[in-house]
Amino acid sequence: QVHLGESGGGLVQAGGSLRLSCQASGRTLRMYALGWFRQAPGREREGVLCISRRSATIMYADSVKGRFTGSRDNAKNTVYLQMNSLKPEDTAVYYCAAEFRSSCPEKATDYSYWGQGTQVTVSS
Repeated sequence: QVHLGESGGGLVQAGGSLRLSCQASGRTLRMYALGWFRQAPGREREGVLCISRRSATIMYADSVKGRFTGSRDNAKNTVYLQMNSLKPEDTAVYYCAAEFRSSCPEKATDYSYWGQGTQVTVSS
């Protein structure tokens, strides 16, 4: 069983940056593909990006390309989401997810483990 916990969310002005962290307990994340997702009020959960077991990044959302990057630190059992040039439309609850596989899953329902989410609010 993998337990995931996100942190680093908050309120930021448009154009600002935030770095989200997701730390795991219970199992090492080394053997997992790790994803970041977000859900805005009244909208479906949206994939942001995924980091494969070998640290290759797959972008799920075109809207964040060039602004968001993901990374993982297996020694710290932690995955990160660096968000730059934030826009009001990035406002959402951000979730990390993990799946025991090498390559990135295609969709949210392919992930078995989820964190509780952290709120990111971008003011205009």
